Amino acid sequence: MELECYPTVSRDVTPPEIVPGRQPRAWMDNFLARHPYRCLPLNMANTSGWEILCPVSFTAEWNGGLMQEDIKLTPDRPHPHFHHYVSSHFSHGVLTFHVGYMFRTPPGWSMMAMGTPNHVKDGIQPLAGVVETDWLPFPFTMNWLFTRPGKVRFEKGEPFCFITLLQDHPLHEIQPVIRQLDSNPELRHQYDVWEKHRSEFNKKIFRGDPEATKEAWQRYYFKGEFPEEAGAAAPEGHVNKRRLKAPRIGR
Repeated sequence: MELECYPTVSRDVTPPEIVPGRQPRAWMDNFLARHPYRCLPLNMANTSGWEILCPVSFTAEWNGGLMQEDIKLTPDRPHPHFHHYVSSHFSHGVLTFHVGYMFRTPPGWSMMAMGTPNHVKDGIQPLAGVVETDWLPFPFTMNWLFTRPGKVRFEKGEPFCFITLLQDHPLHEIQPVIRQLDSNPELRHQYDVWEKHRSEFNKKIFRGDPEATKEAWQRYYFKGEFPEEAGAAAPEGHVNKRRLKAPRIGR
């Protein structure tokens, strides 16, 4: 399978760089012992797609007004193609990035464009969209909504858009069903064993138990394992690291 990326900028303009999703986050680094990196769901979300990176550093300022001119964009240095990358297009405090590519996905696959997972910016919120890129013959934009008047910074190399893929029709076939846990005895047993281990471990941590303190966290999910008493084999296909491919130049 290929995700085709066709630059839509003129030949004298360099399109934004696309890179596989990266794991590090500044707020995660700032935790004691970088604790959030122990959360596998966070790490997997951070790397389950591709980042489109800001080509220039700039400041965006919104005065709270509803017109296009109420957002002021100031690059750190003069750049001849700055407004090819970012603009005030939709008004009402919406900041618009031009992704610089038209994407083509395999039949039945759409693209979700969104903010980079767990990448937090104060004062502005990324908007998300799903695009049928298996047929669409023109590009889309990535938009951010100011949450209050003020200034926000985007640094060169900072992701302004995160793209990942989903299958449309299989998603339509999924039927959510709410069932009582007791209706699935095997799952009930596995859950009870996990909950017992979790509760005991947290009590040991609270008491300052040296062995639990040294272990610091339980690794069942990270390793794709069940507690021994659950009597279940490790799940097949468990993934605890995502390594997506970087774009290559095609013909």
